[in-house]
Order: sequence, then C-alpha cells, then structure tokens
Amino acid sequence: MLKGSLVALVTPMLSDGSIDYGSLASLVDFHVESGTNAIISVGTTGESATLTADEQIEVVRKTVEFSSGRIPIIAGTGANSTAEALELTERAADCGVQACLLVVPYYNKPPQHGLIAHFSCIAKQVDIPQILYNVPSRTSLDMTNNTVEKLAEFPNIIGIKDATSDIPRVADIKQRCGEQFAVYSGNDDTALSLIKAGGDGCISVTANVAPNKMSKMCDAALKGDMETAEKLNAQLDPLHESLFVEANPIPSKWALHQMGKIADGIRLPLMPLSEVYFDQVRTAMQTAEVI
Repeated sequence: MLKGSLVALVTPMLSDGSIDYGSLASLVDFHVESGTNAIISVGTTGESATLTADEQIEVVRKTVEFSSGRIPIIAGTGANSTAEALELTERAADCGVQACLLVVPYYNKPPQHGLIAHFSCIAKQVDIPQILYNVPSRTSLDMTNNTVEKLAEFPNIIGIKDATSDIPRVADIKQRCGEQFAVYSGNDDTALSLIKAGGDGCISVTANVAPNKMSKMCDAALKGDMETAEKLNAQLDPLHESLFVEANPIPSKWALHQMGKIADGIRLPLMPLSEVYFDQVRTAMQTAEVI
C-alpha cells in the first residue's frame, strides 16, 4: 500500500498550450528529490479534461520513462464512459504504471448500481491495482460507502481518494473494507485530519508547490508525531487555501511558473490566474518557504 504524499501532478505546457516534456522530466526529478511518495499523472490537476486520449497516454508513458523506477506512477484513467475508462486503463497499464486512479463518472449521474457495474467492468478486465476517486463537487454524484464496500471485494480495487471532507467516512470505510484498503484525502486542507482518523495519506495539489513539506507532514502524521505534523501543516495551510482561489490547477500552475519550474501554458477553457490573487498566492508560498 502506498502511503503519504502522492502528488496530483500538473501537466506543464508552453504558452501555446503544447505539452512541455522537458519541464515534465524536471518535475519528476523535483518530486523524487523532495520525498514525494508517488505521482498521479493526468488526473484533474493534470488537465485530463482538455487532453486528447492519445495525449493522456503519452504523458503517462513519458512520466513512467522519466521516473526510471525511482517513484511509483499512478495514471488517472477515469471517464464518464465505461468504454473510454476501460481503454485508458488498458493503455496506461501497458505503459508500466503501478496503479490507476478512476473518478466516479461525471455529468451523466448513474445510480449506485451503475457505479458498481462501471468499476467492476474495469476491475475484471484490467489486472492492475485501481483506486476509486469520489469527488462529488466535480461529478455531482456521491459514491456511498455501501458501494465502496462492494467494490472493495475486488482484489485489485485497493483504495479510494475521498474528496468529500467528511472525516467520519474514513473510519467507516476502514471498518467495512479492512485496514489493507487505502483511504487518501482528496483535499489538502483535511489531509491531516483524515490521517488522524485512520487514513493513509493525501493525493495532493499542494505537493506540486511544496512537495518536501507536504511529504514530511504526512510522514510525521502517519508516525503519530502530531506535534511536527501540526507545525508543518500550519505553514502549509495558506497554500491549501490559496491554491483553490480559482479552479485547480490555475493557481498551482501560476505558483510553479513563479518558482521557475514550468512555463505559463494552460488550456482553454481554463485561464491564467487572475491578477487579483497574485499577492495571496505569493504570500502563501512565502509562508511555506518555497520562495
């Protein structure tokens, strides 16, 4: 089981929106050196919604190549079409990823038994570890713990990224699914609370900008050193907030550009960070000591 800080990595782009593979290689090195526990490639933060399927798989393939086995790579392969999610998962598995992250189908709002059928289909056909992703704020659909419990019966469905900020759900999922079933926070601002409640870490946006502190915070919390974890989280709290002043990954990409890590590219309909937020994000970066 992967534990700790798993970064939901941005997809670096040039000003014209083309993918910047040179910066991607540098970001992978940055996370290996910073102690990040795993990289999630082409999730929501990686702008999967505006990449073509071929681009998604190429970014995954390159991320695996750049990692050279130094850090686990998890591919975001979810879609609101079961056939598309299945194809992406099959292709990502062929790239050599360690696991796939599959979001609850968005927009079409299937019933709970439809979710079971969707994820079961993929689990049966692709023999790779799979992590469920429940994010009702984006999908308009909440996957219940009853559904999670049924899906956890598949040996290759190994965990869930929970972005509900409902901390009591963690203990309930662990009780239903067993300690071996991983539960990751999908929200940085509740990551510490989730680990305290028995969770296993965070699939993190903040880790893009402050990977070393995020890794150390999660590690301290998992070891029960709450004094250290609380101190580090206090430094990270302004980032947890400011990296969501506009839709993710707009603020994260701006921050990484300020750090000299990536160019300023982002794809429509997303836009560069509004100038009104520059000072807030910059102050949060200073508090976290990343600039």
